Amino acid sequence: MRFVGVAIKDLKLGETINGIYILRKKELKEASNKKPFIDVVFSDNTGEIPAKIWDAGEDVYSKLQLNMLYYVNAKVDCFKDMMQLTINKMRIADPEDQKEIDKFVPSAPIPAGDMLNEIYEYAYRITNEEIRKLVLKLLKDKEEKLVYYPAAKSLHHSIRSGLLYHILRMLRLSEKLKEIYEEINLDLLYAGVLIHDLAKIGELEANELGISEYSKEGQLLGHIVMGICEIERAGNELGISPEVMLLLKHMVLSHHYEAEYGSPKRPMFLEAELLHFIDMIDARVYDYVNNLKNVEEGGFSDPVWSLDRRRLYKPQLHKE
Repeated sequence: MRFVGVAIKDLKLGETINGIYILRKKELKEASNKKPFIDVVFSDNTGEIPAKIWDAGEDVYSKLQLNMLYYVNAKVDCFKDMMQLTINKMRIADPEDQKEIDKFVPSAPIPAGDMLNEIYEYAYRITNEEIRKLVLKLLKDKEEKLVYYPAAKSLHHSIRSGLLYHILRMLRLSEKLKEIYEEINLDLLYAGVLIHDLAKIGELEANELGISEYSKEGQLLGHIVMGICEIERAGNELGISPEVMLLLKHMVLSHHYEAEYGSPKRPMFLEAELLHFIDMIDARVYDYVNNLKNVEEGGFSDPVWSLDRRRLYKPQLHKE
């Protein structure tokens, strides 16, 4: 890397900075004075930052290439309590630097190999042989892509290795719940956590940069239907009993809880119910932390689509 700039996490209000970032989003808009401008979002491996290119129209917009590295010179400003960049100048990075774009991709904070090893440890703790065999097969069938896949296109854990990170945190939370509620069947809960989102590998098309779009199957079927089909295929191949397959299918089927979110049935046994709420807890924690990263204490975030367009508040507490 020939050029080293300021990381997004190190941006400070009022400074003029030089940085190198991935261009993630672009949108051509019109200001109140009728002049065109471009809203963009940059990212690096430390976070994301919105930016504005003022007095820029279609001629500039059409030349901007998404998912490429750019050299950026900008002023760090604040808009509606959110840090943003006002672009002075920017240009696409040289081919030599583009080769290192993977170093700038937002990624899970734990190495993928470590996370994969830990989730296999949880899988091998499943004492029911049929459940364990089925879960291990589903995991091994997806292992190659699981190490880098995001958990979503633009919502929670939409980062490289985000799916692994989401599954691992849910497993750790499941283990803690068992310490309080001894009635929980950990075989079922671990299994549900491990497989509930595996069909996102197929619903989404992603590469090792973590960049994703929905596949044709993903758009027409979705990961819940695709996941049930995968359980059916793997279960039949292994000779798994109908009861075990039915329980795991129900957990995948019901984990979004509402028909409008893709679940035609609500959970009908304890571990299926817990799967939904553990999933929601991890997604919500991620959304809050991620959307408040660049917000000053005492300030509000932009409206968050995944949280009913609520503006989130960052508490301003005196440090002792």
